[in-house]
Amino acid sequence: MSKVVVFLADGFEECEALIVVDILRRAGIETEMASVMGRREVLSSRKIEVKADVLLEDVAFGQVDMVFLPGGRLGVENLERSEKVKSSCELFAREKKLAAICAAPSILAHLGLLSGKKATCHPDFECEMGDAVLTHESVAVDGNIYTGQGLGATFELAFVLAEVLAGSEKVERIRKAICYR
Repeated sequence: MSKVVVFLADGFEECEALIVVDILRRAGIETEMASVMGRREVLSSRKIEVKADVLLEDVAFGQVDMVFLPGGRLGVENLERSEKVKSSCELFAREKKLAAICAAPSILAHLGLLSGKKATCHPDFECEMGDAVLTHESVAVDGNIYTGQGLGATFELAFVLAEVLAGSEKVERIRKAICYR
């Protein structure tokens, strides 16, 4: 079974994080929400408190296939302050799978992980994308790196990630079950 870790930091965009968690879990993918805040309770951008499954420091990354970074301006700032988040992104870009949406691809760009690669992000953050090849599409895939444009692209990105990790049949069943068109 595949495993994904979703990083949560105060100010995260709740729909971008929780829709991805929901779809991945429906696909049978073990999905763990990890707080980077040193406490399990994390406050979203809309002041919704979410209880993470684990603290970042307790994640066994050797058993993880993919890490995912949700957006939210403040959430992304808090994620980027974490050395463990940044080192995890570097490791997963080299050896496993890495995904980010909205403002979060800017972290990958700042780390040089999107240099010459196709990527997308929220239009407000395109100036932060360095020499990434911006596609301006809802979802961009380049090798093992997956990026999404923003909240409106969350289902599409979640389905792409679920398909990569669990197969297209499961994704089609989920689409039908949730009445997604």
